[in-house]
Amino acid sequence: MASVRPASRLDRSPEQLLGLMTVAEKVGQLSLYSAAVHWGGDPVNPALTFDPPEKRLAAIRAGEVTGIFNVHGEASVRALQRIAVEESRLGIPLVFAADVIHGFRTALPVPLAEAASFEPALAGRAAELAASEAAAAGIHWTFAPGADLCRDARWGRAVESYGEDTHLASLIAAARVRGFQGEDLADPRRLMATVKHFAGYGAAEAGLDYGSAEVSDATFAEAYLPPYRAAIDAGAGAVMTAFNDVGGVPCTASRDLLTGVLREGWGFEGVTVSDYNSDAETIVHGHAADRREAAKCCFLAGLDICMESGLYAEHLADLVASGEVPMALLDAAVLRVLRAKAALGLFDDPYRGLAVEQDAAALKTFAREAARRCPVLLKNEGGVLPLRPGVRAALIGPFADEHAHLNGAWAIFADNGESASLLDGFAASPEIAALSVAPGCGIESPIEGGIAAALAAAEGSDVVVLALGEGQHMSGESRSRADPSLPAAQLELARAMRSLGKPVVTLLRTGRPLAIPELAGLSDALLVTWFLGAETGHAIADLVLGRAAPGGRLPMSFPRHVGQLPLYYARKRTGRPPEAGKPRFTARYIDVEPGPLYPFGFGLGYGRADYGPVRLDHATMAWDGTLTARCTIRETAGAAIEEVAQLYLHDVAASRIRPVRELKGFAKLAIPANGEVEAVFEITRGLLAFADGTAEPGAFELWIAPHAEAGEPARFVLEPEA
Repeated sequence: MASVRPASRLDRSPEQLLGLMTVAEKVGQLSLYSAAVHWGGDPVNPALTFDPPEKRLAAIRAGEVTGIFNVHGEASVRALQRIAVEESRLGIPLVFAADVIHGFRTALPVPLAEAASFEPALAGRAAELAASEAAAAGIHWTFAPGADLCRDARWGRAVESYGEDTHLASLIAAARVRGFQGEDLADPRRLMATVKHFAGYGAAEAGLDYGSAEVSDATFAEAYLPPYRAAIDAGAGAVMTAFNDVGGVPCTASRDLLTGVLREGWGFEGVTVSDYNSDAETIVHGHAADRREAAKCCFLAGLDICMESGLYAEHLADLVASGEVPMALLDAAVLRVLRAKAALGLFDDPYRGLAVEQDAAALKTFAREAARRCPVLLKNEGGVLPLRPGVRAALIGPFADEHAHLNGAWAIFADNGESASLLDGFAASPEIAALSVAPGCGIESPIEGGIAAALAAAEGSDVVVLALGEGQHMSGESRSRADPSLPAAQLELARAMRSLGKPVVTLLRTGRPLAIPELAGLSDALLVTWFLGAETGHAIADLVLGRAAPGGRLPMSFPRHVGQLPLYYARKRTGRPPEAGKPRFTARYIDVEPGPLYPFGFGLGYGRADYGPVRLDHATMAWDGTLTARCTIRETAGAAIEEVAQLYLHDVAASRIRPVRELKGFAKLAIPANGEVEAVFEITRGLLAFADGTAEPGAFELWIAPHAEAGEPARFVLEPEA
């Protein structure tokens, strides 16, 4: 059904509409609500169906609702939008929002997996396709991307992050914004992006979701804020506040963040929105005394839209009438919302996107390609991978044959049952001569007789493929884990399969780094597969059987022991760094080796990359000059590879201590079998500066390396300003 432009009331500009609005209507433009929903059907992730209470419909007719989230589908969207534009006094369209995190109906790899690709362009394309699919279901606004830096694997929402590194997270977040929004936000295939959760949400103490972010001002500015800034500089139309507090002030009520940093510091002109009920939760934090005070402090801090709580609907008009909230501030917030709706093209076509046709085949093709680009090969002893044609394989483990744990957290509009399982992928592979399958155990508990059945199933095989890891329910919001390691039942299964004396290939499904030293020792090959979405089984079969080669790299360090957490490569050196042969009086544990089991940036291919020494074109760099760094990389195992050459820098002596290394660039390079390429990076003063742009002359170290713990540095000197 084609879109029909409604009455001429929508010809008015946002400024003209503002002049016609009552205070109640203005407050309505700052009030966002979820749909009343019920769950129907048998799938794991059933479609949401709309069943609105009469009270909500009456508020829409009164022009006192700005938008609805988690409603989708042409019938529901069209019915609600018709009420808004035809029955309300001013006919202002609703905006429909949703958590379009990694795909919409077609589930794509989770954000942490996208980061593992080290391909911002891939993340951008994923956002573009997800936007088109969501827009066709009536969605205008997504609550993504999440730009929360995560350095603690205990945090459940690590799966929604782009990992531990500021530079990588910044590039991926910016690419996602551009993918969602495109060049013209009014394009009916595009969505308005929301950078979240502002700010420092991933710095929660002990990785406990919703916890306080206890982080120094310097680290906050240097490490945590830049990814949000990158997303905003890319044009994000909205910013969502975080549940946590920073410095004792809940982010949703922080004027320092929402006005000082965001608007005055960064020049952000879009809309701000609370996370679900986070404005009302300022009371529980102990910041606001009651709901009226919560509404006041959040609005005066710079919060435009309150999500779900109804605080503004209850109290904002009264706060304006009493003079506690200036009318000018209310008008400014409303104008930002109206301008966002205008930018989305809602005043031209309130039903935008509903007529857009989807290319299902193209989506499926991309989903498979994206899923191939994200897994990370951590171990491949004896070249057990790829498996040779004619192999007899035993597919063993709780994820061998299931559809409930493929898509990962926040794939709420996708159907797990439509995604390809590991068995689907392996069974469709003619390279496998014989395939036996057994679960062996449950995800978190044993199965009676399960290990015996698995041993019997694997008896006649050439190789055991173990499908282990986290269930979909074990990562995501409110899914923090004090012990992010492999469940005991799965580890027992791995020990049993190792006892057969056959090669063991482990496929590790996870939404976070896990402490897996024993599992690594039990495995000949270890492939981290994350949650890959709709084409999981086919993509993994492609990699395991050599139709494609793994090229992902770790976006977060994998610990040796959970006691090391939080763990990240960009640490400060300290005055007594750990050194080989010096076990005492250095910064190390007495019961575990220093450093990660697998470091940030690590990943193998089916070939081997050997890095030559770093070559600099000059030993000094002028203040306004540049420096070129080069490194020759050779493939020496006779197999073509994609190598991620990583540029790291370190300020040797600075006014504020800098991390031991900081990623400042990377390049994904195709290297033919037995061939070589040259990685080339141009160094500018901006790469040497603090986050505020301040650089200091002096000595710097530079690495071009395969990961954050490899390579020997070259040195150069930044000369003082002339």
